[in-house]
Amino acid sequence: MEVCLGMARIGFIGLGNVGSKLAGNLLRHGVDLTVRDLNDAQVAALVAQGARSAASPRELAAAVDIVITCLPSPAVSAAVMEAPDGILAGLTAGKIWLEMSTTDSAEVQRLAARVEALGAMAMDCPVSGGCHRAATGNISIFAGGTRAAFERVLPTLSILGRRILHTGALGSASELKVLTNYLCTVHLAALAEALTVAKVAGLDLNMVYEGIRISSGNSFVHETESQVILNGSRDINFTMDLVIKDVGLFDALAREHHVPLELSPLVLEIFKDGARRYGPREFSPNIIRRLEEPCGVKVLGTGFPAEMVDEEPSGSGYEVVPR
Repeated sequence: MEVCLGMARIGFIGLGNVGSKLAGNLLRHGVDLTVRDLNDAQVAALVAQGARSAASPRELAAAVDIVITCLPSPAVSAAVMEAPDGILAGLTAGKIWLEMSTTDSAEVQRLAARVEALGAMAMDCPVSGGCHRAATGNISIFAGGTRAAFERVLPTLSILGRRILHTGALGSASELKVLTNYLCTVHLAALAEALTVAKVAGLDLNMVYEGIRISSGNSFVHETESQVILNGSRDINFTMDLVIKDVGLFDALAREHHVPLELSPLVLEIFKDGARRYGPREFSPNIIRRLEEPCGVKVLGTGFPAEMVDEEPSGSGYEVVPR
């Protein structure tokens, strides 16, 4: 059975920092949405906006045409898929599973094989750009899977995000995602060092922020995360344990292909040390505390926001075609 995605019923499992905002975008576009999460308050908030709730992943999968998962780890995704009342128990031919979690490519391929054995389709579709862009619909989406599957779900992805890149075979999107998260983490660790040196050297940190922003030292991470560092909130809705998971996935991918990395193991150990010192649920930009504390300084500017704000106007999503 071929499902008409123009009138698709969508189920969303995983209403965390990113998932709740992605699901909210679907509701704002009038999508028929069913949600599921262990956090009853998150479910209730979306039900109040017009969503339905499901008592189990199986019930949700049976009631919709597209099942989206956005979960914190490969282990959690596997449990939600494979439990007796899990997604696989409710999937039937013609339906589609979109894995939007940051996960291991081999694991998503393993689960996808079980999905496809039921006559359903699978894609890995992780997002990139931060919670502030998930909220506005301006987040980027990597989509791995067949071209036929991609074209079927592109209308849905164009609601969820702004720039959508078809990365190739299923699993390729997950590999690209951990690569980009690794680069983000390297930038964050380097910015922590640069901003602390600037503070100790007596430079004006508002001036330093602008100097980096207009120079070859600039990055997406600087324009966003440096602001909440300099505000002092360090709040990007992303924590040390998630950094360790993502960089660990990248490190494992490199080792699988026998690439002799040097920076990745070092960055991973920096954040493991941060988690030991400050707790696994500490905001990841507070990795700068490892430098502030021995130097006896607090790296702060003035007038920076406590949370990242997406200043890009919202617009319709579209496919990004590689050169």
